[in-house]
Amino acid sequence: MDETDVEQVTLALLDAATDKDPEVQRQVRKSMLTLGKLQPDRVLAMCQDYLLKHPKLVVSHRVVILQTIELIAGCRIEEISSPRIKSIISLASDEMTRSKEVIPDWQQAASNILVAVGNKHINDVMEEILNKFQPGVLPHFFVIQTLANLSDSNVYGMVPFLNAILGTLLPMLSMAKHDNMKWAFSSALCHFSDSILEYLANLDKAPDPTVRKDTFSSEIYAAYEILFNNWIQSRESKLRLTVAEAVGSMCHLMANDKLEEQIPKLIPTMLSLYKKNNEHFIISKSLCQVLDASVNMGSRVLETQLDSLLLALHHQASAPIDYNNPPTVKNHNEVLRCFSLLANSFPDRLVMFVLQKLENSNERSRMGSLAVLRHLINSTTSTMENKKLLILASIRQPMADHSNKVKKRVVQVISAMAHHGYLELEGGELLVRFIVQHCALPDTYQRGEKPTDPEEVTNESLRTMCDNTLHLLTTTVGRLADVLWPKLLYYLTPSQYSNATTPLCKSLIILGNKKKQNQEPSCNINFTQEVNLPSPQTLMIRLLVNAAFPFNSRGHGAPSLSLLQILGINIHPNTEILWEKEIPALLSILDESTSQSLDKKHWDEKLLKFLSKTLATIDDDKWVCQLAAEATRYLSTYNNALEEKNFLYQCIGVTLQQCFNKEVVKKQLQEVLLTARHNDALEREGVALGVGLCANSHLEGTLAKLDEFGKSDAFKKSPSIFNLLKERNDVEVEKVKSTLILCYGQVALNAPPEKILNRIDQDILRCISKHFNTKVLGIKVETKDLTMKLSLIQSVGLIAKAISECVKKQGYVFSRKQELITVMLDFIKAEPADTLRTPVRHLVMTTCANLLPLDPVLSENEIFDLLKVCVNSVFSLPPETHTPEKTKEEEILDPKKRKALYKDTMAALQELLKSVLAKEPTPDGLQNVFKHIESWLSSGQDHQRERAITATAHVLSYYLDNLTVKNMVSFHNFGALLGRLSPRCSDPHPAVRPAAVDCIYALLYIQLRYEGFALDYKDESVDGLLTLKNQLENPDHSVLYKTCSDLTKVMSKRLPQQQLATLIFMLFEGLVDTQTNCCRASSVILNTLLKNRGAGLQELVPEMLEVLHTRLQSITEEQVRVAVGQTVLILASQHLQTVINALINQPLPYDSWTSEMWMALGADPIVANQIIEMVMEKLLIMAPYIDKKENMIRGGSTKMATNQPLAMTCGLKELLLNGQSQEPAVSQFPQLFSCLIVRVGASVGVSAPRDNNTKSTSPIHVAGVATDALKILLARAQLDEVMKRMDEDNTWDTMREPNTHISGITLLARAMAKHAGPRLPAILECLCPSLNNIYECQRITVTAFFSELLNHHVVSELMLIDVLMNNMMERISDPSCTVRMLAVRGLGNIAVGSPEKVNKYAKELLAAMSSGMEEKDDPGKLITLEAMSGLSKVLLYLDKKNVHLLVVYIFMKIKPFLESENDEIRCASIHLMGNLSKFGSGEQVFKDQIHNVLVSLLLHLVDPNAHVVKACKFAMRVCAPVVGSDQITTMFQNHLHDDKSLHYGEFINDLTKYLIQDFPSMLNFYHISVIQFFKSNWPEVRAAAAMFIGFLLSNLSEEHFSHLNTGTITKGLVMLLQDPDPVVRMKAAEAMGHFH
Repeated sequence: MDETDVEQVTLALLDAATDKDPEVQRQVRKSMLTLGKLQPDRVLAMCQDYLLKHPKLVVSHRVVILQTIELIAGCRIEEISSPRIKSIISLASDEMTRSKEVIPDWQQAASNILVAVGNKHINDVMEEILNKFQPGVLPHFFVIQTLANLSDSNVYGMVPFLNAILGTLLPMLSMAKHDNMKWAFSSALCHFSDSILEYLANLDKAPDPTVRKDTFSSEIYAAYEILFNNWIQSRESKLRLTVAEAVGSMCHLMANDKLEEQIPKLIPTMLSLYKKNNEHFIISKSLCQVLDASVNMGSRVLETQLDSLLLALHHQASAPIDYNNPPTVKNHNEVLRCFSLLANSFPDRLVMFVLQKLENSNERSRMGSLAVLRHLINSTTSTMENKKLLILASIRQPMADHSNKVKKRVVQVISAMAHHGYLELEGGELLVRFIVQHCALPDTYQRGEKPTDPEEVTNESLRTMCDNTLHLLTTTVGRLADVLWPKLLYYLTPSQYSNATTPLCKSLIILGNKKKQNQEPSCNINFTQEVNLPSPQTLMIRLLVNAAFPFNSRGHGAPSLSLLQILGINIHPNTEILWEKEIPALLSILDESTSQSLDKKHWDEKLLKFLSKTLATIDDDKWVCQLAAEATRYLSTYNNALEEKNFLYQCIGVTLQQCFNKEVVKKQLQEVLLTARHNDALEREGVALGVGLCANSHLEGTLAKLDEFGKSDAFKKSPSIFNLLKERNDVEVEKVKSTLILCYGQVALNAPPEKILNRIDQDILRCISKHFNTKVLGIKVETKDLTMKLSLIQSVGLIAKAISECVKKQGYVFSRKQELITVMLDFIKAEPADTLRTPVRHLVMTTCANLLPLDPVLSENEIFDLLKVCVNSVFSLPPETHTPEKTKEEEILDPKKRKALYKDTMAALQELLKSVLAKEPTPDGLQNVFKHIESWLSSGQDHQRERAITATAHVLSYYLDNLTVKNMVSFHNFGALLGRLSPRCSDPHPAVRPAAVDCIYALLYIQLRYEGFALDYKDESVDGLLTLKNQLENPDHSVLYKTCSDLTKVMSKRLPQQQLATLIFMLFEGLVDTQTNCCRASSVILNTLLKNRGAGLQELVPEMLEVLHTRLQSITEEQVRVAVGQTVLILASQHLQTVINALINQPLPYDSWTSEMWMALGADPIVANQIIEMVMEKLLIMAPYIDKKENMIRGGSTKMATNQPLAMTCGLKELLLNGQSQEPAVSQFPQLFSCLIVRVGASVGVSAPRDNNTKSTSPIHVAGVATDALKILLARAQLDEVMKRMDEDNTWDTMREPNTHISGITLLARAMAKHAGPRLPAILECLCPSLNNIYECQRITVTAFFSELLNHHVVSELMLIDVLMNNMMERISDPSCTVRMLAVRGLGNIAVGSPEKVNKYAKELLAAMSSGMEEKDDPGKLITLEAMSGLSKVLLYLDKKNVHLLVVYIFMKIKPFLESENDEIRCASIHLMGNLSKFGSGEQVFKDQIHNVLVSLLLHLVDPNAHVVKACKFAMRVCAPVVGSDQITTMFQNHLHDDKSLHYGEFINDLTKYLIQDFPSMLNFYHISVIQFFKSNWPEVRAAAAMFIGFLLSNLSEEHFSHLNTGTITKGLVMLLQDPDPVVRMKAAEAMGHFH
């Protein structure tokens, strides 16, 4: 290759080195480096010349070129000639020092070249640099910088020069006036010192092993003096730091005596730098080097500096560490290293200093001191050995600090101390206490909250740290076992440590197990000897209460039980065997439970049973009495945890059961009653539970104690009560009474059945009423007495429960009826409406029901109020399954209790309703009760409807049972009640349905009674209703509605005519019930009634339609809407004409009501058939649209649909939507299909008529309506496969829009041909006349349909081919361009559908295609495109004799289209070219044609259009054999697969190799062809052309270069390097990398 070409290319790359696109820049540099690596001397020379010729080049450009030189020199240093090395060194030196100003990027790049070359040619580089480094002349900044960097990168090469360099350098130091020069000198001295130290440390590898430290000492000291005395005080902080760094490195090289002499000045100066600079790491590192050097030589002077050193270092150790900022972490570590160095020399001074600093309460200072202390404990173990007690004493002060950050450091120190044997010493237990205290910390944040300060140490994180530390001490520090066991037990019982229970138990379990396994004597604890330990009884009670709340305090239940088992022998020897059996069973329950799933009541019972068994096993009354006493004393610990306290009361009750000392029992009961905090409901309940449990064994004593307490001072509001109740002066007497009332209830419940009966009246009820009575009669109960009321009700409930075991008790009878009812209703009103927690309601209602029969009779208003309050209070309750939130007053009831409570409450309400009805058993009386229930029947809540219907059924059944008809009275509300209740037979809630049937059954029998039938009369049809109840259990809709229909027939039979209208209009209301099932039922009942008795309602029809129209607005349930349609159909079957007329004249678009009317009419095949015929006839003869001028001035017109055909199409669509219309639709399918497809064609692009009266928001899509109708027709004809294909391709939407209509019709025809072939002859017959239609749009639609049919063989099988071909031939001369295009397409399609017919029509086909390719009136070249595509298809089947002569003619015709800007035409022409190949194989002229276009095909493989790429792959595969190269043929056929992605670069690279190999003579032609594409319109193709050329060049051997015009290539690539597209520029640069 011509050298000038390489130079031109290199030059172009040098020019482009600062391209604005970073990727191009990267590629340019890469290519320069590639060329540089292959021809280092030549490219380096070019770079040099470029820099020399362009002295004013911008800095950034110079930098890129210098960086390229550096890279080439770096990787090809061995291959570069010596003269070139020298000239590069000279160039770099010149570039580096040309400007006296410092220009960092430029000069650094030049300096880097010198350093890169210096790794191999240090002497040449030094020779050049030392020229610029003359004695007495201040050198250039970067000269010094380069020397420094060389000493780093080539230690062994540079150190021999350093003595001389230092000699020259020293005098210069005093000449440096500017900070940047001082910085350069300081930095260089630092590097030099480090290099010397590295050299001395590796003398075995060094070239001159005789070098010694003192070789440099005097020069280094001289330099040190200037740096230290003059420069370190500079105002520029960067300089100060560099000087400090240098001094640190130089210290090790100074003579010992000089260093000793300098220490008194050096250290204070270094320390003073901390204040002046923000970056402390460098200072600390330097200081560490100074101290290291001083300690190594055993400096005596160092001690004099100790005080100031420690202060400054401590200040640094206290600085906050930011782990996201590495220098702060490094600084901290360097400071700690300084402390370690000093600790080894001055241990006493150091420890005293740190411990004194601990006394400072400043947070930061303390954290620093603790960090140092921990470091010293861990790193200087031997030094610290005799300081342990001192450190132990001193750590107490920071332990008292309030800051969590300090505490975190304290924990770290304690952990370190534990590992080094501090905790066994006296005072070590305080450190253990500290850890435990912090295991018990409460949370800082609630769930979901996060700290705002990222530095903050939250309680949670400190607590976790302490948990881990305690675990670590237990498991890893063996000698601590006797420190922790059993002392940790102390922390289990005080409440302030409760949050630490879990980690404490875990540690104690580990320790206990270890001691048990090793059979250590210390496993048995002597509770009398050990100080401060809780007694076994207290321990047991604490762990048991923990177990009752297993998920509290971080899940302390399981650990508490496990520890209890370990401690068994220590609690009491008798427990061991029992606990080994019982505790694991309890633990397994906890394992399988979560806080949500654990049945708390059941769990508590298990634990109390466990306690009872344990006490029976211990069998030691003295021990049990002590347990009772300690448990009672322990109660106050739980004053802030009342649930736990409640459980502890129960434990006390169980303990007292097992306690046989009556005095102790009495004393403990007195203590419990006296100290209880009666204000709290939970505590009252707990006391009562405990007292009740005690009564099981001590009934007499318990009752006596309660009686005595009831008479005590606690009930006199005198000063003594306050002393007795220990300052609880806020306890109301009522609260204490409430506790007692509850106690009596629990005593009754728990006492032995045989002893309790004779106690109830005289002892229990008498005492209860004594405590309660004053507050009931005559005084309205205020809410503040709620406690008393609840206690009373609970107690009565408990007593009733106790009694029910033994006796049936009579209800109480009260004389002051009205007064008490009022009080009772107030009780109910005071109940919360949204929850049922107490039996207040049912007790009150039962009482009221019992009071009602008594005189005096209540007034109507009083009854109304009574019913209103009771019904609303019960019905409004949430369902049984609803779990209310817990309030302070009551525990949540468990589900069984709640269920019983609901059941009792409902039963009580029903009894009350019957009592009211019994006073007035008439239709009016019934109405008076029903009106309270009526509104609840249609509630949206299942449970409310269930309650209402159940109550109604009970009331009606009671009414029927007690009905006596003395004279003929009309049951005037029969129709209204039926209308309200009958839809409920289909209610979605299963419990409502049978109850509703019961209601209807009762109503019908009541009607029969009123009609005069005898009491024992049985009506078969009515009795039949009871069998319907079984069917109603099936929730299947069809069964439900069949049942409703049967029910209606029975009702219809018994319903008087004058109540029919009432019932029907009631049912209309039922259509919008809250429950859709009931809406459906209303519609079924309504339609059944209308069928049976509709004839007599003629005059009501208009009003009924009006109501239905209104109702339809609110009905959302589809089935109900359909049923309303049936209602209309039933009416229409009687009044057809009126309904139809009304529908056609409805405004468009139809509202949903009208649409559903139309749809309903499809349900009757006869009506549907008549309507379909009429619509088709009208659509055939009426104009589909009119042309309406848009604007007089602008001109132009729009197509506006005519009203009646549109209305009919809309109606037809709705009618076909009805599945019943299938029969008429199928019988007229060909006519209806043809009619609708033509209607679609006539509707595309047509706008709906404007109606000024309607304010419709969404105008009709005219074509959309016709398309929808067609879609529904296909569904009715059950052409499922056609439908499926249409839906998959989204054809319906395509068909209705003007720009995609033809595609839609094509897809429809395709689907019909594939899946509905037998139907086509009849359809074609109906469609043919439309081909001559005056409307172009209809001709287009039909031609598109026919055109696609030719694509399918089915038309040959059906012998339709001739008809279709003749039609297409006729359409070739249609005035419409679109029709002609579709005709050409159809003709081409024959090759796909009926290839065997192609040669029959060869002449016509070729003539049509050729004229198509030359079509003049073809604005979008669509006909041309179709002709090429069609010809491609036809060629596959034409005989060679028919085509042979035309091949080259066609080839020439299509060649211009290869570069067409229209993607489709490009694609079609390439495809056609591929198909022509088989006709030209073996002919040289055809082979030449292929070679002519090969480059074009290759470059279009990266065409932006994917279809073009695919076509290129196809054409190249089929033309491959014609090319004339086996390798290329194989390659094309292996790599150019449609579905495989192509690695284009590799492909072109390999291809160029074969082209060079097989067609060397054509290389000239090829590269000229490629260069023409440098000007292509597509950047992808331009980029590909550049790549092609690049690979051609890289694969070309020397002898072939003569075939190429490299000058043209170079020119072309240089031009592409300035292309607007960055990808093109990048590929051009890449190609240039192959010029070598």
